[in-house]
Parts: sequence; structure tokens; C-alpha cells
Amino acid sequence: MEELEGRRALVTGGAQGLGRATAELLVARGARVMLADVDADAAEAAASEIGGEVAHAVRCDVTSAEEVAGAVEAAKEALGGLDTLVSNAGVEVAKPLVEHTEEEYDRLMAINVKGVWLGTKLATPALAESGRGAIVNMASVAGIGGAPLLGVYCASKAAVIQLTRVAAVELRDSGIRVNAVCPSFVGGDMVARMVEAFDDALPMSFDEAVAAKQARLGTAEEVAEMVAFLVSDDAAFVTGAHYVLDGGLTASGL
Repeated sequence: MEELEGRRALVTGGAQGLGRATAELLVARGARVMLADVDADAAEAAASEIGGEVAHAVRCDVTSAEEVAGAVEAAKEALGGLDTLVSNAGVEVAKPLVEHTEEEYDRLMAINVKGVWLGTKLATPALAESGRGAIVNMASVAGIGGAPLLGVYCASKAAVIQLTRVAAVELRDSGIRVNAVCPSFVGGDMVARMVEAFDDALPMSFDEAVAAKQARLGTAEEVAEMVAFLVSDDAAFVTGAHYVLDGGLTASGL
């Protein structure tokens, strides 16, 4: 399957987790990718494992306009242009809302929200030049419903959904589509870091809650499939949308 042949993608937070899975699938479908990550060594290792000729790496702190601009330029130089941006970089804090520190709040908002805004702002000229620009922002079901212990994270992901909607309208005439993906709990390091906090706070274990609400953990590969669809020509009429991948979690009222 090579429906993404010729696509040139910048993936933030690309060294591991959802970013890595997305980069791997985009390459498998024919794209070339630039993996941007604050951990430069991990990004280099991931790019090498995915394939040195089609995957490249650059260090990027998404809270820095200078580094995001540098990542865009590195992608343009290595890939010959840019038509796809996957703003995936994100962090979490799992604790009661009133126990968050100001530093934790600022960090969550800087990475999860400012990082998405900077990516959109600084990649737009290159995406518009390509004539088929596509942005996919990694949001979360936490952005469409409250979740205990994830108050600031929920707020940050709600902001990502709203940024996606506004950008889709504002950038439509530039030929750029903008969409968001909203996974629920997906297996990986981020969720693993939250398990203890949920076990301590909920009347049931985290595993029991996942089984009751969404049947099982999602996989990074399942999320990557949605991203690959949204950047493809099959989604040419799709913009301003947020796609929920949650095993039915948000559909249940009980």
C-alpha cells in the first residue's frame, strides 16, 4: 500500500509511542518523514531503525519557536518540502486538580497547547506551498469530557480541539486541512505512568476501569492508522474534525 507516496511529513514527539508508530506507518505507506523530538538521541535511533533513507531526525523542543522553525526547515531540506505535519508531542500529569503545581500547569500548557500552535503557525507557509497541506493534531477524549486526576491535561486537549477547528477554517483557502485525533487510554509509557495514581484514587483498579469503559487498551498502531487516513487524499474533504478512538468509552452513559 503506497497511498502516501511522495508525502513529506514532520512528526513531533516522534521518537517513541504514538509518534514513532505514526512515523513507521507513514513510511510503510510511501511517505518520507522527519522525526522531531526533544530527545535527539532517541529520535536519531528511531529514524535509523525506521530507515535512514526515508526517515530523518531533528532535535525539537516544541515550546520553542526557534526550535520548531528549525525543525520545519530541517524537514524541508531533507525531504524537499513539507506537506504533512503531525503535532503529536505531549505530556501528562495525573493528580487532583487542586494539587497541580503552577510549574506543572505551565509545562502541560506549553507542550500540549503552545506546541500545537507553534507547529501550525510555523509550518503553514511550507504546507501552503505544497498545495496539499495536512495537519493532524494529537488531542484526546480527555478534551471532550472531564476525567478525574487529569484536569489540566483535559483543559490542554480541549484547547487542541478548538485550535484545530479554528485553524481548519482559517487555513482552508490555503489548501491546508486540519484535523485532530482523540484516543482514549492507549498502551504505552504515558498510560503506564498514570496507573498507580488511578489505582490509588478510584474505587476500582485502573485495569478494571479500562475493561469496563473501553474493553481494552488501544494500540499505538490503531491511532497511527487514523492519522494516516487523515493525511491521505482519501480524506480530501475532511477538515475541522476530531476523530474519537475509544472503544466506546464516550458512548456509554453508565
